Amino acid sequence: MAGSLVIVESPAKVKTIKKYLGTGYEVTASNGHVRDLPKSTMGIDVEHDFEPKYITIRGKGELLAKLKKDVKKADKIYLATDPDREGEAISWHLSKALKLDDTDKKVYRISFNEITKNAIKDAIKHPRQLDMNLVDAQQARRVLDRMVGYSISPLLWAKVKRGLSAGRVQSVALRMICDREAQIDAFIPEEYWSLEAELLTEYSKKSVNAKFYGTNTKLAINNKEEMDKILEALKDAKYVVSEINEGERVKKAPIPFTTSTLQQEASKKLNYSTQKTMRLAQQLYEGVDIEGKGTIALITYLRTDSTRVAAEADTAAREFVGKTYGDEYVSKNTVTKNAKTNVQDAHEAIRPTDVTLTPAMVKESLPRELFRLYQLIWKRFVASRMENAKYKTTSVKLGAGEYIFTMSGSKIVFDGFMSVYTDDDEEKASSDAVIGKLKVGDELELVKLIDLQHFTQPPAHYTEASLVKALEEQGIGRPSTYAPTITTIMARHYVVKEQKNLYVTELGQIVNSMMVNYFGSIVDKEFTANLEQLLDSVGDGKVNWKTVVSNFYPDLESAVDQASKELENVKIADEVTDVICENCGRNMVIKYGPHGKFLACPGFPECKNTKPYFEKIGVSCPKCGGDVVIKKTKKGRIYYGCSNAPECDFMSWNKPSAIKCPKCGSYMVEKGNKLLCMNEECGYTENKPKE
Repeated sequence: MAGSLVIVESPAKVKTIKKYLGTGYEVTASNGHVRDLPKSTMGIDVEHDFEPKYITIRGKGELLAKLKKDVKKADKIYLATDPDREGEAISWHLSKALKLDDTDKKVYRISFNEITKNAIKDAIKHPRQLDMNLVDAQQARRVLDRMVGYSISPLLWAKVKRGLSAGRVQSVALRMICDREAQIDAFIPEEYWSLEAELLTEYSKKSVNAKFYGTNTKLAINNKEEMDKILEALKDAKYVVSEINEGERVKKAPIPFTTSTLQQEASKKLNYSTQKTMRLAQQLYEGVDIEGKGTIALITYLRTDSTRVAAEADTAAREFVGKTYGDEYVSKNTVTKNAKTNVQDAHEAIRPTDVTLTPAMVKESLPRELFRLYQLIWKRFVASRMENAKYKTTSVKLGAGEYIFTMSGSKIVFDGFMSVYTDDDEEKASSDAVIGKLKVGDELELVKLIDLQHFTQPPAHYTEASLVKALEEQGIGRPSTYAPTITTIMARHYVVKEQKNLYVTELGQIVNSMMVNYFGSIVDKEFTANLEQLLDSVGDGKVNWKTVVSNFYPDLESAVDQASKELENVKIADEVTDVICENCGRNMVIKYGPHGKFLACPGFPECKNTKPYFEKIGVSCPKCGGDVVIKKTKKGRIYYGCSNAPECDFMSWNKPSAIKCPKCGSYMVEKGNKLLCMNEECGYTENKPKE
């Protein structure tokens, strides 16, 4: 008879944990959830206090039967699922599915932040009861998400196309991307100029560049006329050092990774998607085979919003830094917490389980992708226990007639954490060492003046990393939801990714428009963030989960009823076109597919002819006079092209207007509520006529 049964989530952990616990313990896995709400119905009894109706997940019957046999053989059962709300809920579902409440066996809940021998042994020594507050927080989240999805998605199916979905967090994320696209489309570039003086000093043959500042106050150069006046005034000017200021600059050591910051840095440094980062991190957490050491879990739990580090790990890291780099590199401060108020702080930051296991030691045992992610986590953690980097800075002012030019340089005097962890664009070396040799009164020789025209740039498109950052900053979603949210809106073809940037598709615009018009509160960022805080309060035991659900549902039900009535009269019938099907002679109709509109024969299934659909916008091509039509890239991003392509290569990301520029005659495009001339030398704008 096995003395104790330990049930974990993932089979990948079984072997390692069994090794640490030894004889007397049987370790098995639940393979995630064993019960859930049914797929065929909402599964929530709104008439009876919103009671969820859980059923055994299809395909889990055989596994549960095996687990029940294992339970019978044991006298103690340890539920060892992941240390978060989801894990707590899985343990609770296991206890219900296995009827552990009806047995006389001792049932415990244990949790650990890392799969190491000490952590596992310590968890066994300090078992606890299930935390029903965490279970209820997860139940509340699941029920709310199910209500939103199963109430709104049928409307999308009826009015747009089958297979679409709305979600409490995914719809907000989609709205954020659509709002950013609207800002970019409405952005009007503004002209500005920059001026630099390339100068030679007596201290080096290498020239240095000084930037135009202005007079006693900073002066913006808005156009060529202003630039020409300044250049004229500088014709006979002498460039003389008038002021030198020296100082110190400190670059702070980074804090350890949270789920969000790991996803952002992995995207920036390694070009990993959020989904890929989480998949690889899961492998590092569950354990990998290291030559000569067996299976070892290399990092702590990967879903966390805390930057806290256990005292034991902190001490070990500081000792490692002292021995490897020297005592002067060991941080005097403890950078552990971030100041955000919506942090659950349930787990530690993401860090190596053993700081002495350097990337070089595991490189030969890990696939390249796993190695690169481990190296990133290891370096970040070690750097967080190191001293700040220090620079000596020099700023110089140069008098040039009535104007002032400035230049600055910095020299690193102590690299601190940067000996381990630097940004790609971080300059560790001195920048312009010549600047440090200058003295007040030195006259510099002008090589040339460099005047350049620029235009202001619109806000950047969201990337996966910047969207995760924005979601976190606004309190929308939690560490475990960022990657699935982005994966879902891309899988539904609401959003496409091109060269890291996220672009909304035609389908995404339609779905977002419907959500904003009929379910404004659901896609309201502030409302969603407040709801997340309420769910946190449920986890803290301050609010009853059914109170949150019962307060939410009436507004959702009302919005759905209202939308159903208003949309009842909206007939999205197939639009008949003048394009004739060459197979059967019928007029082809416009249909919606996963990637937007296409032409299909109404004789389906007898005739299965389809064609790409290009919608005319009523504007002539400025290059050849053909029709400008709406097109899409391979991934679904909308642009405007010529119907005579490929003979004509006209293309515009912004919608061309039929109105010609009154100043130069070039074509204009719509930018929000403005029309902008596309001749860069002209730059004319006017208000867009009201339709």
